Amino acid sequence: MHPLDPDVSYRALQTRDPRFDGRLFVGVVSTGIYCRPICPARTPKRENCRFFSGSAAAQAAGFRACLRCRPEIAPELPGWRGTSNSVSRALALIADGFLDREDSTVETLAMRVGMGARQLRRLFDQHLGVAPVAVAQSRRLLFAKQLLHDTTLSMTEVALAGGFGSVRRFNHAFRSLYRRAPGELRRAITTATSDLDATAPVVLQIPYRPPYDWDRMLQYLRARAIDGLEVVENGLYHRSIMHEEMAGSITIQHRPDRASLLATISFPSVRALQSIVSRIRHQFDVGADVDAIAAHLLKDDALAPRIAARPGLRVPGCWDGFELAVRAVLGQQISVSAARRLGGSLVELCGDPLPNSGDTRITRTFPTARCLATADLGRLGMPASRRATITALAQAAATNPELLAPGGSIEERLGQLRAIPGIGTWTADYIALRAFHEPDGFPATDLGLLRGASQLRGGGPRTASHLLQRAEAWRPWRAYAAQYLWTVEE
Repeated sequence: MHPLDPDVSYRALQTRDPRFDGRLFVGVVSTGIYCRPICPARTPKRENCRFFSGSAAAQAAGFRACLRCRPEIAPELPGWRGTSNSVSRALALIADGFLDREDSTVETLAMRVGMGARQLRRLFDQHLGVAPVAVAQSRRLLFAKQLLHDTTLSMTEVALAGGFGSVRRFNHAFRSLYRRAPGELRRAITTATSDLDATAPVVLQIPYRPPYDWDRMLQYLRARAIDGLEVVENGLYHRSIMHEEMAGSITIQHRPDRASLLATISFPSVRALQSIVSRIRHQFDVGADVDAIAAHLLKDDALAPRIAARPGLRVPGCWDGFELAVRAVLGQQISVSAARRLGGSLVELCGDPLPNSGDTRITRTFPTARCLATADLGRLGMPASRRATITALAQAAATNPELLAPGGSIEERLGQLRAIPGIGTWTADYIALRAFHEPDGFPATDLGLLRGASQLRGGGPRTASHLLQRAEAWRPWRAYAAQYLWTVEE
């Protein structure tokens, strides 16, 4: 792990510099508390400060989270600047609750990212300064603390949503870190109801590092919104969701005054909340360190005007990898609007009805892989070869549920996708960019990218091979360069 410069870190704390929020946490020896650099509390003496690049490292060192600045709602940014993609993939799996499952261990996590447990622990220590288990425990506690602050869920529901399995385990972990019972913290904030209906909407803020180009994100989602599945209007994104064979819905609103997205989650199980929030984070790319990305891409003078014109541009992800892959196949060799109409027909034909929908326009969920693997798609107005590709994709995903989930070697995953009949280089690369959350994903054969590159200032590459050569300078952020190229034609 690269050590933080203590002088620079202390100056950031003294000035409460928001540019360091999410990149830096300050442990105060005299109080045993760790804070964000923007904490409104009186600045501690320099000799009492210890600096950490992540909240998990601060907690592992014995510091407890500040109740005023609330580290659990700091922008969640990559806390390392190494070359190990394995660390980022393991972190994504931990964020999705991988280590919260009863049958999951660090050994099985290491297998998912393609290495041994000892090597993964070494990489975590090198890049983050903590073990994978400590990262998972920190995430559980911080998420539970956010629920205590921001919701009226009962203690049992908070414990389950945090991934603790029982109230006893939650109370023990919380007391060990915060030196008080969770109920004491709740009473200090608000009076909670103990019999809250588990299906009542939960509203949480999901912070990001500004700026955030929300207009561009909504433009992308609006153009692809499938009837019956999702609606984009009045600055809101609303859709049905399916998770572990249960259905619900989410509504996402932008709150620039808080540098956050506001997520309203209606779902029958509180256990799924942490995974749902993780998926929202991926779909809306809230973890992007836009300052670091822009600084790197600005080195290319031809890209600079596009970056200046669209500050805070994000890479739209997806709610579900299988859904994104099916959408990519539907969109092969046709327009976005035509693919959207096909998606609506597919949802109407094979999607499950959404119970208790709060919006009459949101009526169904996206079909599962198991459903499409055996569905008769003859009624879809598309070539038989493309219908066969969807069937083959669904069969592969049903056989291997991890096929389209984050984690593992990206080269291996691309090879598995290309082995499915009808999925070529463009489709596989596009899936990697959107579904695998691959920041270096780059579908160089995409016609829109090629047109955008050819119109760059001073003239750009006009073939896929030349574009790949040009894109070498954009690594490891080629996915973001692709977003800027796609805006050139607008």
